[in-house]
Amino acid sequence: MKVAVFGSKPYDKEFLTSAHGSNQIAWSFFDFPLTPETQTSAQGHVAVCAFVNDRLDAPCLEAFAQYGIQLVTLRATGFNNVDLAKAHELNIAVTRVPNYSPNSVAEHAVALLLSLNRKIHLSYARIRSMDFSLNGLIGFDICGKIAGVIGTGNIGKVFAQIMKGFGAHVIASDVMPSSEWAKQEGIRYVSTQELLSKSDIISLHVPLTKETEYLIDESTIQSMKKGAILINTSRGKVVKTSALIQALKSGHLSSAGLDTYEKEAGIFFEDLSGKNFKDEELTMLLSLPNVLVTAHQGFFTQEAMREIARVTVENLIRFKNKSPFLEGTQL
Repeated sequence: MKVAVFGSKPYDKEFLTSAHGSNQIAWSFFDFPLTPETQTSAQGHVAVCAFVNDRLDAPCLEAFAQYGIQLVTLRATGFNNVDLAKAHELNIAVTRVPNYSPNSVAEHAVALLLSLNRKIHLSYARIRSMDFSLNGLIGFDICGKIAGVIGTGNIGKVFAQIMKGFGAHVIASDVMPSSEWAKQEGIRYVSTQELLSKSDIISLHVPLTKETEYLIDESTIQSMKKGAILINTSRGKVVKTSALIQALKSGHLSSAGLDTYEKEAGIFFEDLSGKNFKDEELTMLLSLPNVLVTAHQGFFTQEAMREIARVTVENLIRFKNKSPFLEGTQL
């Protein structure tokens, strides 16, 4: 069974080819992302393995149908980059990895929060130039603060529980509240408006949908408590970058930790050092001392990568053997 893997890096190849049963698959690893210009590389394959920034819109899927592609397997949880209606129309199956490791992303969100609050990134740069002063590096105790969690799926739940461990008061908002979980954890669901206005820390854990696109914009930022920290490890387009920059420059928000960026496709996961970089908004974010950006690495732990590879390979083998996909993975 021939499978084309787009946007693959050495670590993708390492984990996929090490997964149980991978020897039953004829892999083609392409380091470039899936775009209208590169989609022809899928010809001659039965399945395509895609990542978060690969474009699987209607024209792409129509081309895949002509190539004989029968399966698209996403080595990710989110599927906002796939036209599912068109895939179903063309009889192309789509699978994902729904629960690869909620701990990995939640812990990364906490890492961003701690680094920003205690100015670790600034302190590190200072000390390397032999400046051991503490001016401007003061933070606050998380214990006793209000942490607001927007989106309480698997990742949001883990983040909330970690914040409880720090002694924070946790409030949450979600269109589908997990009431029993909240009761057990002593967490209160509130409206998003109330959460924004009361939280010292706001962490985003929502999928990208029509309802969540630019959930954080000029209006919602103005609703936030002055001096709050915003953390986004979900999807870039949940936050309107131009509005965030203004709030950070004005001091309305104290800082922001971002593992995603709304125009990250073609930037994140690539080495652009020494190249002419033209994204003005990202350049501005990177220039601000109260911003910490990581390149969508929240998922990047050994445990998560092994689980992504395991589920992806098992679904490919099940497809090859005409068996049902793993429960909860087919879209």
